Amino acid sequence: MLEKNEAILMIQASERDANLYYATRFLAPDPFIFLEVKGRKILLMNELELDRARKEADVDEVIPTQQIVAQMKKQGLSPKGGIDLICWVMEKRGVKKLLVPYDFPVAHADALRKKGYFIRSKSEPFYEQRTIKTSSEIKSIEESIHHTERAVARAVDILKHSKINGKYLYYQKKRLTSETIKQEINVSLMESGCIAAHTIVSCGRQCVDPHDRGSGPLLAHESIIMDVFPRSDASRYFADMTRTVVRGKANEKLKCMYQAVLEGQRIAFRSIRDGADGKTIHDAILKYFESLGFKSGMIDGRMQGFFHGTGHGVGLDIHEAPRISSVHDRLKKGHVVTVEPGLYYLDAGGVRLEDIVVVTKSGCRNLNRFPKVLEI
Repeated sequence: MLEKNEAILMIQASERDANLYYATRFLAPDPFIFLEVKGRKILLMNELELDRARKEADVDEVIPTQQIVAQMKKQGLSPKGGIDLICWVMEKRGVKKLLVPYDFPVAHADALRKKGYFIRSKSEPFYEQRTIKTSSEIKSIEESIHHTERAVARAVDILKHSKINGKYLYYQKKRLTSETIKQEINVSLMESGCIAAHTIVSCGRQCVDPHDRGSGPLLAHESIIMDVFPRSDASRYFADMTRTVVRGKANEKLKCMYQAVLEGQRIAFRSIRDGADGKTIHDAILKYFESLGFKSGMIDGRMQGFFHGTGHGVGLDIHEAPRISSVHDRLKKGHVVTVEPGLYYLDAGGVRLEDIVVVTKSGCRNLNRFPKVLEI
């Protein structure tokens, strides 16, 4: 990844930047400076986080920013900010080339270039090794999945025990809503040490927009999509799981859609292995759907059918490389990816099923155990 005499530079809050957290295993809400110079990981840290960084960060050296300021002032220099401190450290180590992430702030890059530094950016994955999960990382993802399955089980239990009255569902004598189920899921996850954001519980025609979070009353005999993707507060690793259910009786088209999506997952499970091309897998599922008469594309002014990717990597970010989609992307042993085909039609609702698998040499291993049942 690095060229000769090139150093890595990141200036970000590791709480928001997975690459920085991956490099340091130090979680901080405010931006700090990370350098990797000739194989040594260095943090420039202010007094507020200095002691904690020394205890927790997986780096070789933590330099107090005030120490650098004092040294510079002894030489008659007047540092005006973090860029001056970076230049001081780089000059001491004889480095003039810096590799930064693709979203590195332009203002910082301009300031460094003015001081004679060559800046090269790298797109994701910034750390290629992040895509290959260790056994410890896989265990962390599994733990997040187990918490997610427990939360979804709570939601399914409420739906099972809800009463059908006309077209609406009632639970404990109150009309059951998307907001109620989301709250139950999110509270369960919080109790398990996970943080959920943007949980999806959509119903009926809402399901046709895959990212509609859902709102209002949940309807009997209509599809209900629950897509839950929390992050563990302890490990920082995500889970991502989707189930589709109907409280009551699904119409015939919805039943056919469900069976098609279930088989679409199986096509992926049979095809995923070290060296497989994500595009080939995605195209095979599309072809299968079309063979059943489930067309995809713009229909009656709305995107309908199967119009998103089959899967994506999961780890410290909810969406990581690689992809199983319309773009060529080679799968490798150790990749952790979702498998989430879906079908969406205005006259029937939507169906999406999602599991997470680990790519192995000869196949894949499904990390999910939660059952797939349409009518409950």
